[in-house]
Amino acid sequence: MKILLDTLGADKGCEVVVKGGLRALDNHQEIEITFIGPEKEIIELIKDSKNKNRIEIIDTNEFISNEEEPALAIRRKKNSSITLGLKKLKEENYDGILSCGSTGALLAGATLIVKRIDNISRGALTVVLPAKDNYTLLLDGGANMDCTPELLYQFAVMGNVYSREVLNVAKPRIGLLSVGTEENKGDSLRKETYEHLKNMNLNFVGNIEARDALSGNVDVIVTDGFSGNVLLKSIEGTAIRLTEILKEGIMSSFRTKIGAALMKPALYKLKSSFDYNEVGAAPLLGVKKAVFKAHGSSNERAIETGIDKLIQFVKKDVVRKIEENLEV
Repeated sequence: MKILLDTLGADKGCEVVVKGGLRALDNHQEIEITFIGPEKEIIELIKDSKNKNRIEIIDTNEFISNEEEPALAIRRKKNSSITLGLKKLKEENYDGILSCGSTGALLAGATLIVKRIDNISRGALTVVLPAKDNYTLLLDGGANMDCTPELLYQFAVMGNVYSREVLNVAKPRIGLLSVGTEENKGDSLRKETYEHLKNMNLNFVGNIEARDALSGNVDVIVTDGFSGNVLLKSIEGTAIRLTEILKEGIMSSFRTKIGAALMKPALYKLKSSFDYNEVGAAPLLGVKKAVFKAHGSSNERAIETGIDKLIQFVKKDVVRKIEENLEV
C-alpha cells in the first residue's frame, strides 16, 4: 500500500509529520510512504530510520496557505505540496493521501483532480466527535453551505458506510441535525430530508438536537455545512471556556488544588476524550481515492493514528462500498 504524506502546512512544522509517518511505518510493514516537502529536511529526519527502503520523497517548498482562495491556488500553484500529492494520487499507483494543510485547498483539489465518485454530487468533510461510548461522525463539517435533501441523503449513505467499515459500528444510527426531535421540526430542508431518509434503507432514528451531539445516541449526524460548522465551533468554544473555568477553580485555593490532585485520573480521562490527536484524521468522503485531513495542530500521535484510519479505509474498500450503496 502506497501512501502520500503532505509535510507542509502543519502548525508544528515538517518534523512532526515526518516522525508520525515513521511511527506508522514501524507499525505497518505493508505500507510505503512518500513524503512531500523539503527534501533536505526530510532526509535529515529519516536518516536513522530502519525503514528507509520504504520511503520516497517529492521535493517542494511550496504550499497553499489558509488565506488563499482554494480553487485558484490549486490551479496556480502546480508545485504546491497538496497539488503535487493529489496529482500523484490520481495518476500513479498510490492508495491515499493525508495532509494537515489548507482544508479548502484539499477539498477543492480533491474535487478538481481526484474527482467525485459517480452519483455523488459533492464531497463531504467529515468530523469525528467524541461521544459517550464511541465516536460520532458529523458530515458535512463545512464544505457545503447550501444543500438539498438529495445531497444530505448522499451524506447519510457515505457516513453510514464509513462508520460501519472504519469505526466498526455494526448498524450505524443516522440522525438529522435539527431544532427539535419531533418529525415536523425544522426548516423546509430538514422536513424534506426527514421524509427522504425515513423511506430509505438506512437505520434512520430521526432528528437530533445540537445539545445531544456528544450523547452517543446516534453514530452519524447529517447536516449541511453551515449548520455543521456552527455546531463544531460551538462545541470547541464551550470546551475551551469550560477548561478555563476549571483551571481557574482549581488554582483558587489550596483545598481545590488538593482536590484536583485526587481527581487527576478523572480529569485526564476528560481531557483525553476531547483530544483530536487520538482520532488522527478524517476523510473527505465522496471522492474516488482516500483523501484524509488532519488537524493543523496535529502532533506525531495524530499523524500516526490518522494513517491508521487511512489504511483501514483502503483495506475496507470504502470507496467501492459507497458506490454500491448508492446504487441500491
